Amino acid sequence: MKPTYPINKAQITGWVLAGGQSSRMGGVDKGLLTFQGQTLVQRAIERLQPQVHSVMVNANRHASQYAMHGAPVVADSEHSFKGPLAGFLTGLQHCPTDWLVTVPCDCPFFPTDLVMKLAAAAEQSQALMAMAQAPEATPEGTDAWRLQPVFCLMHRQLANSLHTHLQSSGFKITDWAKQQALAICPFESASGPQPFANANTPQELQYLQSLA
Repeated sequence: MKPTYPINKAQITGWVLAGGQSSRMGGVDKGLLTFQGQTLVQRAIERLQPQVHSVMVNANRHASQYAMHGAPVVADSEHSFKGPLAGFLTGLQHCPTDWLVTVPCDCPFFPTDLVMKLAAAAEQSQALMAMAQAPEATPEGTDAWRLQPVFCLMHRQLANSLHTHLQSSGFKITDWAKQQALAICPFESASGPQPFANANTPQELQYLQSLA
């Protein structure tokens, strides 16, 4: 089915990525760690829910604990623990709506207008996919615009393309995304915490806690 525009909220399923091994976090299940009195995955669900039709969680372990947060939990159907691109495929295969939007469980400040802006970017370009881009500090002390590939809106017809890519070409999101009709959606820096900052280590999580 070809996409139709404009893209409205009822056409979008939210997909929280929590299927990794969290190796830099000591192997603990990152989505179940506490942030400001709630789990990281609960914060992600609550932040994403108002922006979409419904939310689902992609997790490869502790399914019963994730299910306690009230959203359906789906494990990777193949390529388990192979990174977020494998989670993308699982999401596209289980998406009940025309569009899927992905967010990681470890970015507690992602924009509350994320989905609206991604949908507008896809509509403007008549694209099958829209990906966030934001400025990040460089070692030289300047800002450079960088893609935020795990913050992505995509049409479910991309499932076959992604399945083929994963069979032969590896697991880097941007390698696949750049083969598609891709719209780039810029998010300017704002005062307060960097919206796409994530917690890969206990130290990073502690730092983000201090900003909340």
